[in-house]
Amino acid sequence: MQVTNAASGMGDQEAIEFIRSVFGIVRSGDDATLGAMVAKGLPVNFRNEKGDSLIMLACYHGHQETARILLDAGADPDVPNDQGQTPLAGVAYKGYVEIAELLLRHGANVEGASPDGKTPLMMAAMFNRPAIIDLLRSHGARVDAVDSRGMTAVSLAEKMGANDVLPHLQASPTAS
Repeated sequence: MQVTNAASGMGDQEAIEFIRSVFGIVRSGDDATLGAMVAKGLPVNFRNEKGDSLIMLACYHGHQETARILLDAGADPDVPNDQGQTPLAGVAYKGYVEIAELLLRHGANVEGASPDGKTPLMMAAMFNRPAIIDLLRSHGARVDAVDSRGMTAVSLAEKMGANDVLPHLQASPTAS
């Protein structure tokens, strides 16, 4: 766990426990507590021992307001975890359209690929998320991008049996 100046004046163990409590606040979506902490200067780009950032956890757990608080305070919308997954890829997997919109409004990279080359569009395709595909395509996501195995969003969707997304991948994208 990366400890920063937020815990100055505390012993190492006390600082670690404080930081763990911040992650718990984000996981639970306790917006009031988080908002008060951010207003007092809490740094918003902490990462835990798995490399998950506060914004990654807020997004992955579906807490849109928590994510907004963090992003408005300067959280990096593209910071990957230790597996190279970005918050946008996480919400593409989970199907949280509103949070994907929020991340994109805050500058998330629509093409931000993991180390194996999977883009958020590919994640949405694999997990049958047509609304996410439409959103990502309207922001310029490339249907023809290939991962490290030469797979595209279409071939991944077909492999996973995610047939609902195929028309969304083949249609012309709509403007954002």
